[in-house]
Amino acid sequence: MASRVSFPITNDDEANAFLVSEPLALVLGMLLDQQVPMEWAFRAPHTLSQRLGPRFNATDIAAMDPEDLVAVFCEKPALHRYPAAMARRAHAVCEHLVENYQGDPRRIWNRVTDGHELYRRVNAIPGFGEEKAKIFVALLAKRFGRTPEGWREAVAPFGDDQPRSAADVSSREAFSAVRAWKKAQKAAGRSKAEFSM
Repeated sequence: MASRVSFPITNDDEANAFLVSEPLALVLGMLLDQQVPMEWAFRAPHTLSQRLGPRFNATDIAAMDPEDLVAVFCEKPALHRYPAAMARRAHAVCEHLVENYQGDPRRIWNRVTDGHELYRRVNAIPGFGEEKAKIFVALLAKRFGRTPEGWREAVAPFGDDQPRSAADVSSREAFSAVRAWKKAQKAAGRSKAEFSM
């Protein structure tokens, strides 16, 4: 990831920089972005890396006993509201990366020229349903410049300019706009995809 990239989604500059420099952190942050505030989810990979040290890579995590990873996630402060379940999902993600991408998350998106193919790859990651996969592809495009042909169509409506997800967090102001949007759509009882201004 280029150093000019900025993804200020946590209130921790080091955690933000880690998301830009470490692709596994970005994937795991997206995985954890459910049922907790965005900044908590995306800060967790940095905390996990501090706990695991040099083992913070897909190959070493996949080789761990899943219950050992659960113990790391459950250390205080816990890395998620549901740390045990999310630890097992994170372990499954790392196994998927090892089995399909030689343990390198960048292989998911590097040199992919078709947006629908990129969406297909992301959607195949354990724990990434349709909406999460679309948001992650939009995040790669909007924040990291990974814009294969047809990506907007593949991730509709998340490719538009409505600040509705983590993909739209380009600044603290944008973060606040996304949070306000989420509050409004929750009050309306709508999903992120259904709500539009």
